[in-house]
Amino acid sequence: MMDLFILGAMIGPWQIVLIVIIILLLFGGKKIPDLMKGLGEGIKEFKKATHEKDDDKEDEKEAIEDSSK
Repeated sequence: MMDLFILGAMIGPWQIVLIVIIILLLFGGKKIPDLMKGLGEGIKEFKKATHEKDDDKEDEKEAIEDSSK
C-alpha cells in the first residue's frame, strides 16, 4: 500500500512539462521572470530571518553563560 503512495507522489518529466505549459499559459512569458524574481527575494528574506533567529538564540545562550559566572 505504501509503495503505491510513493509511486504516486513522484513527479516525472511529463508532469513537469505539463506544469510548465500551464504556467506559461496562465502568466505568459513576460511575467514569469518577475514572478521568479519575487520568489527568489522571498526565499532570501526567509533565510535571512532564520539566520537572525539563530543568532538571537546564540546571544541568549552567551548572556545566560555570562550571568551564571
